Amino acid sequence: MKSLKKLGLLSIITAFMLFAAACGSNSTKEDANGSNADEGTKSEELSGSLVISGSSAMQPLVAAAAEEFMAENPKVDVQVNAGGSGTGLSQVSEGSVQIGNSDVFAEEKEGIPANELVDHKVAVVGMTAAVNPKVGIDDISKEDLIKVFTGKITNWKELGGKDQKIVLVNRPDSSGTRAVFNKFALDGATPAEGITEDSSNTVKKIINETEGAIGYLAFSYFTDDSVTPLAIDGVKPTEENVQSGKFPIWAYQHSYTKGEAEGLAKAFLDYLMSDDIQNNLLKEQGYLPVTKMKVERDAEGNQKEL
Repeated sequence: MKSLKKLGLLSIITAFMLFAAACGSNSTKEDANGSNADEGTKSEELSGSLVISGSSAMQPLVAAAAEEFMAENPKVDVQVNAGGSGTGLSQVSEGSVQIGNSDVFAEEKEGIPANELVDHKVAVVGMTAAVNPKVGIDDISKEDLIKVFTGKITNWKELGGKDQKIVLVNRPDSSGTRAVFNKFALDGATPAEGITEDSSNTVKKIINETEGAIGYLAFSYFTDDSVTPLAIDGVKPTEENVQSGKFPIWAYQHSYTKGEAEGLAKAFLDYLMSDDIQNNLLKEQGYLPVTKMKVERDAEGNQKEL
């Protein structure tokens, strides 16, 4: 009788163990098939097309980021076109592209419905005046800089430099670089007539080859001693001085969307703000990380600490 009871108890224990094992097996199968409760936490693979247009100055940066983004997301195609800030803002407003790049705030461009657009500040560009190395100066007051570009000072000897006639080298009216320089270096003053060139590379070449020449360039162009970057009021044009707000000539690089960014556009903009892009790719492309700025500016140019 006792042996029968033992046998019965053993049968119950065996059955229970088999039941538990079966449950565990089903759970494992469900996990393997992605049908368990963790399914909702799995991220979906990105796919689709994204079209971006606008600022010519921003194109190399955004195109380089797009290449890395597509390498990480093989089912995504990103097309990056230039055409200028005005084109980018117009096209994103019309809905013909998902992202419009601009060197200036949308509010600064006539005919753009800025209230319909959302500004994503993805980088910062610093720039300063650049002179031919034989001019003989490496620092200038903002007041004198304005006088130089408006034609009130016409010889470098008036500023302690060589006895040389000043030759102005400007970008065209459509240039975002010119707009930034005029606003923050010249306080909105209109430059006098001089040489006008479409490309910053050409501006650098002309300054180097022309005695007495002065123009303006982004920091990324100061890679050698062929031109001399000028300090302003004793403040050197460095990344640290821009980030702290000490150096005045800088601007955001904007990526605009019509309404809040969604889907692939949001994923790409988030990627642009990632540590890898901000701390590595931006510097390779000659930009400053917006994430390290200690000051900010609005569309009117007002600056305040963060």
